[in-house]
Amino acid sequence: MTNIPLSSTELGNLWQAYQEKSMKLHFLKNFIKNSNDKEVRSILQFADRIETENKKAIETIFRDEGVAIPVAFTGKDIDSNAPRLFDDHFHLMFIRMLSKILIGLYGLHSGMSYREDIYKLYNHFTSDSQTIYNKATQCLLKNNALARPPKIQMPDKVEFVQDTSYTSGLNPFGKKRALNSVEIGLVYQALEANITGIQMMTGFARVAENPEVKQYFERGKELAEKVISIMGGVLEEDGLQKPSPWSGVVSDSPISPFSDKIMMYTTNLLSMFGMGSNSVGAAFSFRNDLLLKMGQIMANTFDFAKDGGKIIIKQGWMEKPPHAADRTDPLKE
Repeated sequence: MTNIPLSSTELGNLWQAYQEKSMKLHFLKNFIKNSNDKEVRSILQFADRIETENKKAIETIFRDEGVAIPVAFTGKDIDSNAPRLFDDHFHLMFIRMLSKILIGLYGLHSGMSYREDIYKLYNHFTSDSQTIYNKATQCLLKNNALARPPKIQMPDKVEFVQDTSYTSGLNPFGKKRALNSVEIGLVYQALEANITGIQMMTGFARVAENPEVKQYFERGKELAEKVISIMGGVLEEDGLQKPSPWSGVVSDSPISPFSDKIMMYTTNLLSMFGMGSNSVGAAFSFRNDLLLKMGQIMANTFDFAKDGGKIIIKQGWMEKPPHAADRTDPLKE
């Protein structure tokens, strides 16, 4: 234990990380119980061990600092007797997608850390997420359950942009340059995430108990389908293959292994990631038609996430993060 207290940003980031790890562990327990593939189960069990240790590490810091341990998610958020909702390929796609999100998030959190032990903790979290991501990726590739991004011709010389027409693309009668490799990567990642998102929303909508929550997941599926249509069209215009729309199988069971609360939290987390990814995509895209498309997707995702937050608050599911004292109320001083 260090004598330096946690800063507000370190406290907030650890609180957020605790919520994420609690959520992930509950999904992992269900996935492990319902896994039929030996290699997949081994990867899921590895992730479960790692995340259990990391969650305990955060709890230790909270206790040392006198911070109340968040409720996050409990046994009430999972039904261990419910039949499986997804197949093994989706289990890996889901864990892979979460790991991808956390790699970026922990990198951001490490850059917001001032205490050396917290900085090292996030480096450890990042390394663990990278290992889980790679294990899931290689297993999916080996089983032909994950498509690689399209190949393009390797450049044999260096070229520089000669005029501003490089950014054109909105004029339907004008010539539009081919996508560059950076843009292809960003478009492909958006497609991959939303293909997994469709399967997740399909499963969640099937088993959600609250009618408003069920309708929200159906809306999420429609949004993901719209993104795939838009971004898939961008690749197809250049004769590039888009990833397969298949990302696992959803069962016909109407019994939910997960609470509406944990499914809503997960959906909200992935929506936030989607907004961040589109922001990065817009920042690194030079064709103005791509900027417009990504801007529209980001606006739609923002509205979706905002409405999801309202449902979470309405249902009493949103745990309040640590916050500064209310200086407007002297009784709370």
